[in-house]
Amino acid sequence: MTQTAAAPRTRSTNGSGRSSPFKRRNLFWGLVFTSPAIIGLLWLHAYPVIMSLYYSFTNHTMVGNETDWIGWTNYTELMKDASWWSSLGNTAYIMALSVPIGIVVALVLALLLNLKVRGQSFYRVIFFLPAIVPIVASAVVWHYVFNPQYGVANNLLQLIGIQGPGWLASPEWAKPALVIFATWGVGNLMVIMLAGLQDVPKDLHDQAMVDGAGAFSRFWNVTLPFVSPHLLFALVTGLIAGFQYFTPVFVLTNGLGGPAGSTLVSGLYLYQNAFSYFKVGYASAIAWILFIIIAVCTLLVFRFVGRRVYYGGA
Repeated sequence: MTQTAAAPRTRSTNGSGRSSPFKRRNLFWGLVFTSPAIIGLLWLHAYPVIMSLYYSFTNHTMVGNETDWIGWTNYTELMKDASWWSSLGNTAYIMALSVPIGIVVALVLALLLNLKVRGQSFYRVIFFLPAIVPIVASAVVWHYVFNPQYGVANNLLQLIGIQGPGWLASPEWAKPALVIFATWGVGNLMVIMLAGLQDVPKDLHDQAMVDGAGAFSRFWNVTLPFVSPHLLFALVTGLIAGFQYFTPVFVLTNGLGGPAGSTLVSGLYLYQNAFSYFKVGYASAIAWILFIIIAVCTLLVFRFVGRRVYYGGA
């Protein structure tokens, strides 16, 4: 005669459907020990987000105590603001160049560092070093590099007979200078790409070589599909960081976005409205518009690019 074992309970109860005192006590002490992190998260993140949404519908400033509800006025004025559209265009320009160039440079460096050569560790440290230098310190150094009179960039160009541009002093060359600066710090992305390359199955490369595939064909049909999740990650994070671009341009232009507004990006324009013009409500509206733009762009990337990503046989 066989006996059927009783199904195990999914949770310990006291017979009335309620959790046992032991579990309630564990929950209580768990909340006690995590309460500092929870309070910090709510106070430093959730509260500012909620208040910024509220302020975006008001005329709140830093110099007065009056806060009047003005509805959608900040948003409608923002749509008519020529400086806002100019800053958004500058942001799109820098991002459209720096994101793809940064991905390509990081992937090329990762491919080179994935080769078995002498001094491989040394080269990895050299290429990764710019990524761990504080961004403000890097911007100060590059401010001297881009100096039109005695900067390193123009001195190197002069050695090959090229008259260097004005870089940050020129409206035409200020944004390309920022793109160069952004490309210099792709060390973090390079490490991610290198990790992806090391996950590519070697036997697939060997089989492709036996079948007569060349180096480019192996890269395109074997390597690239396996690193496509890393490329998608780089694209999404690059878009998010691009719309939040602020620190380098603030340091390199002394917070002015010059010359002639050529480097006035959206993040800097938000900062100017909040802390130079004290228009907190208007700055909050800018922040929420940027949030919507970032969310829409991210969804579009996942919609049209994410479906082409190969997840290793998944």
